[in-house]
Amino acid sequence: MSGSKLFVDTNILLYFLNGDLEVIEMISDKDLVISFITELELQAFPKISADSEEIIQGLLKNCTIIDITPEIKELTIEFRKKSKLKLPDAIIAATAFYFKLPILTADKQFRTIDELEVIMYVI
Repeated sequence: MSGSKLFVDTNILLYFLNGDLEVIEMISDKDLVISFITELELQAFPKISADSEEIIQGLLKNCTIIDITPEIKELTIEFRKKSKLKLPDAIIAATAFYFKLPILTADKQFRTIDELEVIMYVI
């Protein structure tokens, strides 16, 4: 992976939070960038413990969180129309593409977007 910035999907941060050593090694020296969708997904888990909530907040403070823009909306529509990505994933893909960052994910559906640089994490 070139550069220090890396766009990460929600599943990667979940693996990180669960102590996946390979993920920890892959992202430890990177400036992590995420979509606001990932922020919401991490914070919206039902019955999240106070300890887990605190850990998630600490992780989020170390990420650059990107909100939606008109340009990302347009890309989301384009990606959603030509792929089978769910809307939240289309927003995540559009955000990574707009900022020209590779996306690290375990979700194979992201490979349906040819324009996107996808780094697959295989469990």
